[in-house]
Amino acid sequence: MVKYYKIALVLVSLALPSASLAQDFDAGLKAAHSGDFATAIKEWKPLAEQGNPTAQSNLGRMYENGDGVPQDYSEALRWYRLAAEQGDAFAQNSLGMTYGNGDGVAQGYAEAARWFRLAAEQGDAFAQYNLGNLYRKGEGLPQDYVEAARLYRLAAEQGHAFSQSNFGWMHESGNGVPQDYVEAARWYRLAAEQGDRFAQFNLGNYYSTGTGVQQNDISALLWWRIAAAQGDTDAQSNVELMRDTLSPEAFAEGIDRAVNCLTSNYQDCD
Repeated sequence: MVKYYKIALVLVSLALPSASLAQDFDAGLKAAHSGDFATAIKEWKPLAEQGNPTAQSNLGRMYENGDGVPQDYSEALRWYRLAAEQGDAFAQNSLGMTYGNGDGVAQGYAEAARWFRLAAEQGDAFAQYNLGNLYRKGEGLPQDYVEAARLYRLAAEQGHAFSQSNFGWMHESGNGVPQDYVEAARWYRLAAEQGDRFAQFNLGNYYSTGTGVQQNDISALLWWRIAAAQGDTDAQSNVELMRDTLSPEAFAEGIDRAVNCLTSNYQDCD
């Protein structure tokens, strides 16, 4: 079963109707940032009970995760729904995930799609990605690669790594868009530089075969080594094959470049 993409608490300051309410929210915000979820709940619950949708969303996520409270999917669902019905995109996407994953409710892809769509139409990248997955898999909706690709692009252009990776795959496979290996490599690279293991492995494959990029064994080793460090077993196997294929000097260069790429937070990967 696919687990739909989760996002963190809405840890942002809000424009609230009074200075005291804003101070209460910010006090909860400060506490949550420091990991003091019990205090965050204390500050946010009165706001949530007064109808503030962002406080409601945050309470929903805290009950879902068991942060500062016992984990309680039913309570999470209640707070998400209150916020979602006010148009809060975070809560709409979270409610969609609850139905998509069957967390505390009967799994229902059609209901998940309804909530993902409401958030996606507000430009929420996480919801666009999740709704794209439903269209790609034909879960709760008719399978539609073109619509999946459209949604992935919207999210990918906002920097959403999983969408970038999936949009790369759409170009590789020719599903929903014309097959284009150069374009696939471009999106894989963007996702790989955000730490997406799937994209890193595929980018290594592209460099190994010269698909969509200039063939380069060192670059292939670099991306496979980075994916392997995240536990990708296929990448680990490819690294060992390269150990036997490349000269010791070339292998060491590829490993060194992988280290530089990681320590520079993907700023020095060429």
